[in-house]
Amino acid sequence: MINISKLAQNHFLNLLSKQKKNTHIRAFVSYPGTPIAKCGVSFCYPEEITKHDVKFRYDKFQLYIDKISMPYLKDSVIDIVTENFQSQLTLLAPYAKRCIIKNDSALEERVKFFLDSKINPQLLSHGGRVHLINITQSGYVVIKFSGGCNGCSMVGRTLKDGIERQLLVEFSEFQGVYDVTEHHKGEHSYY
Repeated sequence: MINISKLAQNHFLNLLSKQKKNTHIRAFVSYPGTPIAKCGVSFCYPEEITKHDVKFRYDKFQLYIDKISMPYLKDSVIDIVTENFQSQLTLLAPYAKRCIIKNDSALEERVKFFLDSKINPQLLSHGGRVHLINITQSGYVVIKFSGGCNGCSMVGRTLKDGIERQLLVEFSEFQGVYDVTEHHKGEHSYY
């Protein structure tokens, strides 16, 4: 799955030696399959591991990847690159920006991909983001706003005229969209 060089493995072991016991490494892709996809590596604490994670064992640590990120991290390489006497950890993921979601993918995956590829790039210009919380049996998409969208005075219009309208065009099985965000106006809000 992910090829981690010996140098990078040693680097991880050094970092992990300074963390609490049973801490491992997580690799992930934010906004997978979109032009703004970003790959990352972070610590993975035991309480953060979910049933949606896939575990890979290395010599003295484990790497966790959530199932949605898996196809986007295919043939990835984590290595230490040295240039001009400075070293840097790199993660090269050739599939990170490729659209991998298929029409027969699970509905939740297709909706998450739609939100990440079509809706969130628009919201990002205002420092916002929307997350899929649930799809109800009665055909409603339940979402939650974060960032600049939380508390924004335009969030109602964004929800109905933007997100809901686009989702209903893309997914005929839905009835509408519910926002479960506890909006708190503040300096983080866009308007």
